[in-house]
Amino acid sequence: RVLLLQMQNLHGLRGRKGSDSSDSSDSDSSDSDSDQDEEGREPQLLLIMAPHYGGINRLRVTSLGGSPIAAVWSERGQVEVLELRGALGALGTEFGEGDSGRGPKSVQQGALPALATFSGHMDEGFGLDWSPLSPGRLLSGDVRGRIHRWEPREGGWAVDQRPLLGHGGSVEDIQWSPSEASVFISCSADASIRVWDVRAPPGRACQLSVPRRTTATQLLTWSRRDPGPRVRQGPLRLWDLRSIRSSPSSVAVFKQHRGPITSVQWHPGESGVLAAAGEDDLVTQWDLGVERDPQGIGEGAQEGEAEGGLSELPPQLLFLHQGEREVKELHWHPQCPGLLLCTGREGIAAFRTISV
Repeated sequence: RVLLLQMQNLHGLRGRKGSDSSDSSDSDSSDSDSDQDEEGREPQLLLIMAPHYGGINRLRVTSLGGSPIAAVWSERGQVEVLELRGALGALGTEFGEGDSGRGPKSVQQGALPALATFSGHMDEGFGLDWSPLSPGRLLSGDVRGRIHRWEPREGGWAVDQRPLLGHGGSVEDIQWSPSEASVFISCSADASIRVWDVRAPPGRACQLSVPRRTTATQLLTWSRRDPGPRVRQGPLRLWDLRSIRSSPSSVAVFKQHRGPITSVQWHPGESGVLAAAGEDDLVTQWDLGVERDPQGIGEGAQEGEAEGGLSELPPQLLFLHQGEREVKELHWHPQCPGLLLCTGREGIAAFRTISV
């Protein structure tokens, strides 16, 4: 199924402050007012559920001509483009404004209209991304290492039947460059990272290949605010593509996670800030602009020993979120600053820290 969710009536979770007044009646009145306030601050989740034939490996959303659409990679070996306008409109018509009842509310609806379908991969896949600079331009990569480019046309999409070849294993992730409309980057189970330019013929489209590592690369992300594009793989590794030809080694490595990284994304508004999730059930927030104070290293080490070794934590680590299980994907909310959403085995979690 494809799920469309709307969260509303969100408020920060704050503990009650104790009253310094000795007047018990004032305290009781304050508690009563707090209880009434809390009744109106109950968060709510509205949910539209649409059936989909076959399991969904990956889903990516964009807007084309003002209409929201989704690209879906199916385990049946098909990539589909689905129309979301009707389902999103149903969120308002089915529930209406001011519907503040407690608990989640869901509505079943029919299958989402398919705008395009491509079965040329002949196998399932995971790599999928919409271009942020060329509306409607799409890439899809499969488990055989092939990448196909989609170009929007009147009445649908034209899919280049000549795949981009180069990877020797499954294409695990693809991302278009946020600054160059023809450039994208991909990573594969063959442990390589490749940079492509679609202006070149398919046989020469691969412009750069980062030397293979000992483990497979499962995901990557571009920094959308820094002028130099950067790439990450688990355990969090940072590359600068401006200097990667002369120095192919990563410029930074962060080993806070004790398992493979399952998702990573740069903050859309804060340069150098990113979030990551791993198979160790941790969600971390990082700020690459933070450096350790050399004058406070000795003092910090002594304090850290007394506080359970906190001095060993990297200074770039802003926040550790625990309590989720098997987090597969996380995203910064594009309209709510600092709000982070992650999907895992037990559902969808939304939280915001004071760090960002």
